[in-house]
Amino acid sequence: MNLSTSITQKLNDSPKARWTALLIVSVTMMMGYYVTDLLSPLESILTKATAEGGLGWTASDYGFFSGSYGLINVFLLMLFFGGLILDKLGIRFTGLLSASLMLAGVVIKYFAVSVDFGDAVFSISALDFHLPMSAAVASLGFAIFGVGAEITGITISKTITKWFTGHELAMAMGVQVALARLGTAAALGINLPLAKSFGLQLPVLVAICLLTIGLLCFMVYNVMDRKLDDSIAAVEGKNATEDSGEENFKFSDLGAIFSNPGFWIIAFLCLLFYSGVFPFLKFATKLMVHNYHVPEDFAGLIPGVLPFGTIILTPIFGTVYDRIGKGATLMIIGATMLTAVHFTFMTNVLPYGWFAVILMVVLGIAFALVPSAMWPSVPKIIPMKLLGSAFAIIFYIQNIGLSLVPMWIGRQNQADPTYHTSMMIFACFGAISVVLAILLLLLDKKYNYGLQARPAKK
Repeated sequence: MNLSTSITQKLNDSPKARWTALLIVSVTMMMGYYVTDLLSPLESILTKATAEGGLGWTASDYGFFSGSYGLINVFLLMLFFGGLILDKLGIRFTGLLSASLMLAGVVIKYFAVSVDFGDAVFSISALDFHLPMSAAVASLGFAIFGVGAEITGITISKTITKWFTGHELAMAMGVQVALARLGTAAALGINLPLAKSFGLQLPVLVAICLLTIGLLCFMVYNVMDRKLDDSIAAVEGKNATEDSGEENFKFSDLGAIFSNPGFWIIAFLCLLFYSGVFPFLKFATKLMVHNYHVPEDFAGLIPGVLPFGTIILTPIFGTVYDRIGKGATLMIIGATMLTAVHFTFMTNVLPYGWFAVILMVVLGIAFALVPSAMWPSVPKIIPMKLLGSAFAIIFYIQNIGLSLVPMWIGRQNQADPTYHTSMMIFACFGAISVVLAILLLLLDKKYNYGLQARPAKK
């Protein structure tokens, strides 16, 4: 039987097929997000002396480790190259490569927390840079993991666009983000009691198992992706790779990205907004103990409220965007809420745990609003064949913040343990995000990107 006559619709026209594909790749991303914040609630343990079960790090050491996530991506341009690899070699190859890098990175991190390095120190004399060897090895592992996690992120973003363009794209991206936040929430809520009961090694060992599951899930997805390509070829009578843009990609086409003002506003909005959220979560557990008098055993649960809220709200806001548009407006509202929350943390009014929970709920709403509108907006202004490179550039710029901001905040917290200075920095990030979101609204009116428009009914 001729394949072209036996297949009457593309595989992604089936709701069951496209949502199954989404759930499979979302598991891979969820495991990655769990590991991203694996040690975030453990700063209080990591900074204890080795005789007390810690690793003897300082607040500055912990800040460097937290920022090491993006070092290779930023300074060796690996994330940018990852986008080019994605556009040239495709989703299947890039996804397996990136998931394997995540696993390799966390294995190195396990070595860092399991081996007794004694008083060994990693030093760069010319830079007057010194780091305990355990922190240096853990940072290397986190940096390698960061390469894999960010390339996985752009791969899955392009994957969802491939399956859901013309369908429920914003909702699908919202569901993926929500499941990723579930991984963050689990890391923030589980790992502190786990480490206190069984030691630092067990949470990292669990992470190795979870990333192995994530790698296997992407292998399963690759089978579905190949079937999707075959169905596209049968229905449209052309090579499947043409549909995803991988065959037609040329380096000269990158000019369409670099010359797009809306793209750059989204990129820098992503930088500032995420710099006000993810680095904050790295230090939020200790903030709850010092400024809001939350018992240490429960302090990680309050930052965990943030991702739990986004699990429900991000798909809802994505559905709103699918149905009524108003993407730039959603970003303005979310950025304004982020600013208000960090300003309140800075002033430290009502220093009680219950009030910190309320602030985290509001921050969770903001954290659902902006990504639910921002990520589905990128395919509206960038063609499919350049989407991998576009997402890579955005993630690269984002990684500058994810890398340098935690290092900056770690130093500020060591100098000012009241967190006033660091929270002022986060509030400024939010304020600039509001300005950028307003600029995006104005550009949408000028260039007619369609970010505010109500989608046409099918």
